Amino acid sequence: MVTRLRPTRLEYVVDGVRLRSQLSAAALERVGDEPAQRKAALDILKAALFRGRMIAKERLENGAGGIETASLLSGVTDEVVSALWDFTTVHVFRARNPTEGERLALMAVGGYGRGTLAPFSDIDLLFVRPYKQTAHAESVIEFMLYALWDLGFKVGHASRTIEECIKLSREDFTIRTSILEARRLTGDAKLADELMRRFQAEVVRGTGAEFVTAKLKERDERQTRAGASRYMVEPNIKEGKGGLRDLNTLFWIAQYLHPGQSIEKVLQLEMFARREVRAFIQAFDFLWAVRGHLHFATGRPEERLTFDLQPEIARRMGYGDRGDAPAVERFMRRYFLIAKDVGALTRVFAAKLESEQVKMEPRGISRFIPGRKVTRKPLAEPGFVEVGGRLDVDPDIFQTDPTNLLRLFKVADQRNLDLHPDAFTAASRAISLITSAVRRDRHAARVFLDILARGRDPRTTLTLMTEAGVLGRYLPEFGRIVAQMQFNMYHSYTVDEHTLRAVGVISEIAAGRMPEEHPLATQIMPLIVDREALFLAMLLHDTGKGGAGGQEVAGARAARQACERLGLERSKIELVAWLVEHHLVMSDTAQKRDISDPRTVSDFAAIVQSPERLRLLLVLTVADIRAVGPGVWNGWKGQLLRELYSATEAVFRGGRGSDAAAALRRYQENAAYDARVRLARVEASAESWGDAMEDAYFTAFDDAEVLAHARLSRSARDEKGAAAAGRVRADLNASELVVAAADRPRLFVDLAEAITAAGANIVGARVFTSRQQQALDVFYLQDITGAPFGGVDPRSLTRLGDQLAAAARGEPHGREPRRQDLARAAAFAITPAVMLDNDASETATVVEASGRDRPGLLASLARTLSDAGLLITSAHIGGYGERAVDAFYVVDEAGDKITDARKGNSLKAALLADLNAGEAESARARRTNLQQARASSAR
Repeated sequence: MVTRLRPTRLEYVVDGVRLRSQLSAAALERVGDEPAQRKAALDILKAALFRGRMIAKERLENGAGGIETASLLSGVTDEVVSALWDFTTVHVFRARNPTEGERLALMAVGGYGRGTLAPFSDIDLLFVRPYKQTAHAESVIEFMLYALWDLGFKVGHASRTIEECIKLSREDFTIRTSILEARRLTGDAKLADELMRRFQAEVVRGTGAEFVTAKLKERDERQTRAGASRYMVEPNIKEGKGGLRDLNTLFWIAQYLHPGQSIEKVLQLEMFARREVRAFIQAFDFLWAVRGHLHFATGRPEERLTFDLQPEIARRMGYGDRGDAPAVERFMRRYFLIAKDVGALTRVFAAKLESEQVKMEPRGISRFIPGRKVTRKPLAEPGFVEVGGRLDVDPDIFQTDPTNLLRLFKVADQRNLDLHPDAFTAASRAISLITSAVRRDRHAARVFLDILARGRDPRTTLTLMTEAGVLGRYLPEFGRIVAQMQFNMYHSYTVDEHTLRAVGVISEIAAGRMPEEHPLATQIMPLIVDREALFLAMLLHDTGKGGAGGQEVAGARAARQACERLGLERSKIELVAWLVEHHLVMSDTAQKRDISDPRTVSDFAAIVQSPERLRLLLVLTVADIRAVGPGVWNGWKGQLLRELYSATEAVFRGGRGSDAAAALRRYQENAAYDARVRLARVEASAESWGDAMEDAYFTAFDDAEVLAHARLSRSARDEKGAAAAGRVRADLNASELVVAAADRPRLFVDLAEAITAAGANIVGARVFTSRQQQALDVFYLQDITGAPFGGVDPRSLTRLGDQLAAAARGEPHGREPRRQDLARAAAFAITPAVMLDNDASETATVVEASGRDRPGLLASLARTLSDAGLLITSAHIGGYGERAVDAFYVVDEAGDKITDARKGNSLKAALLADLNAGEAESARARRTNLQQARASSAR
């Protein structure tokens, strides 16, 4: 990390006396030529402003603090604005003997009034008049504003009398807050002092409760708009939860409830421990430093720490790679630890700052009522009391028995009580009492498992424990992933936040609150024997990230270690470890493999080995995917998981171990036979279609779908050799488009290219060829928002069907694939990989290609496979943020697997070339991004 510099005195940056002398000289040299006077003044002020900003930027990059930089930028702006005022009122619109009506004060309000400013922040100004607007005041204000706009400032401004300020402050909390922070810059001092005196007496006095209520409600609404979690991996550092605005809220409350005292004075009150004050200042300084770097790096008022900016900001703040931890992940972990501290500080400080004047209702920190007598009601649990609808504790309760640090949260959960700020603070300060002896204590383990597996709301309770530092201290394996970030576009939250959300999903399923979203998981949850193992596996499933041996192996090792310390029996320890090690296997199998292939299900069944593990793994997988981020879970993934579960359950009903493949084969053969019989009964003309199709086809579709496909195939033979039909499948969150056509080389390639050109995303594809050489290709499509393609405009799905029928006949689609904005995705370096597997299927070679996602990638890979003389029997398309993982089942022209090593190596090289083409384009975008960032920084 860089070394912190000593603060710079403002006069060394902008000499106000010299600046005013330059402006006066420029005005006197150009007397009588007002345009020339104005231009000269603006040139002088621009130079001073540029010099000040560049000095602030250089110092920030060399280790100056964020608060120091923000204060320096505010001071520079003060000098420029004040000098402009003097120039305006002395040389442009001078009032030698101002009348009472010509008095005017200029005040900084809002964030600028607080004396901190980011490089490209707005500046908020208030022109205070004694009463009605005069021609002189109007001229001064207009000249000032136009000059400030020409200097590049974005100005928020108002011109009001004192009476107007008082009236509007009473009605509007935003205006009230801005005047709360008002600071005189220049002009009539008596007017400014009168405004602040009357504001305190007529607006602030006696209204503390309503102000606190309004500001915390405003905070809740703002956080909802910006993202309710403070652990979003592309956080808004100003408006997001755990950001600067949360700390500003504490400033406002402190100023309102302690008028006339600086925030430094408020922080010196006895109610705040030195550690908390230090954390407050460090958080404020860090967030201001990040904000300053963001503005300087982009050359604009950027407040969102996006993926493409994170590596650059990490570099600017002096972070480097360390072991397996990249610089960007180290920087972002620091950011999220700060956000966590801000959350804890907000909870404790806001409650304590208002405790002298307002009391809170029991439903949370944002609901306040006027002061009333508060009683302490002892609870049945010794040492615990209810105070004003909150859970508090007796002094020394944690020192007497450190297990009470866990019991505090269990009682709060059971009784549905919010924690009293004193209890939360006491717990945070006492976490050092959680020693190895406490971690191995059987009573403590029972309390913890009651919270996790039998709690009323485990996600909320565990989140509170994390914010207090208790959970990470008690369970060090979890503590290692607190605030840990994975630098990719797939995960929307930090590792710990994702984990706690996943625990919450399981709790919701267990309570029967998600029957429509997860019908199978809801159905099988009551059948699960060991819920403790399920919840423990979910809590520990990602503790191996970044560990030796890979995530799964390291996670299983951490899970065993944690469970042994909890004193669990050996069978449960091994079950939890197995679930952690295999928590990705069901998702990978369902999304990357052909479930209708007997080998897929038999291999999966051989890994799972028992119906209980299958049930546990399904619920674990559902919760894991759903907790990744908004929009990641959809009906398509749910259907794939249900199909895999049903097929595997059938295997367990028909056989175990080495009999699994044979049992599945018997099941599929019987299903295919039954389908053919039913098909013949329903429509005799479809019987030949059924006889010509392979057995795997009948296990993939129900009777109605088989019949519809038979009719479509007959239509294709009768009408120009190809036909297509589409429908929106709300249950799959995708549209299904079926194409029937005479089989030919490159058919799948042409269809995939036409789909890409139409702007649709292929999320799955099944390819079947009858013994009569009739192809049936089934595509599952979404639009760029992740919704079913054509769901909003059904005509677009119909048009695409017509285009695919034409493409199947060999007619060109004539449209270029859409281009992709690589700005954000370019921040990630991705190593392409290709794998050939002849063991995953009895009939085909599985080719898995992994690399940077881009429009047209599937068609490009399919074209390469076709050029190699291979036939695609099914395709499985997976997207994981910036990375795509596409799996193809292929056979050669004779219908055999790829067994020739030279042909396999040649195919790998060709596919890698396809993947590397996208990586080269991304590398160019990365270089462009970096050049633009550095160019903006130099401006």
